[in-house]
Amino acid sequence: MRAKVEIYTDGGCQPNPGTGGWGAILRYRDKERELSGAEPNTTNNRMELTAAVRALEALTRPCEVIMHTDSEYLRNGITSWLPSWKRNGWKRKEGALKNVDLWQRLDELASQHHIDWRWVKGHAGHEFNERCDELATAAIATLRG
Repeated sequence: MRAKVEIYTDGGCQPNPGTGGWGAILRYRDKERELSGAEPNTTNNRMELTAAVRALEALTRPCEVIMHTDSEYLRNGITSWLPSWKRNGWKRKEGALKNVDLWQRLDELASQHHIDWRWVKGHAGHEFNERCDELATAAIATLRG
């Protein structure tokens, strides 16, 4: 039987593009683990993807995952657009796919788990989404020194 894990993620940039940060919270039974990081030259979408990738990388075995994100780009990409990107050699009809490295890694990681991708409204008072935003913002501040 697979472990049931809830994951919350957020990413952002100040400005966009610019210095970016990401945060993730993994919840399993009565345990919580917080993850975060930052990059100097990035975009908000790369940080949203990085949060999901890093959270899934932290799982040590296949799990039943509920993944909460406030990024429609992330949720729509993984649930709707990804199959056609793969069929088209990781390209969009309009040309090159942005963030292809992260999409490929996310696809690889997601295939190891059963994931229910859920969208939550950002900055709307959702406890764990707000905490992920705080983690991302703190990571940006730490990188800037």
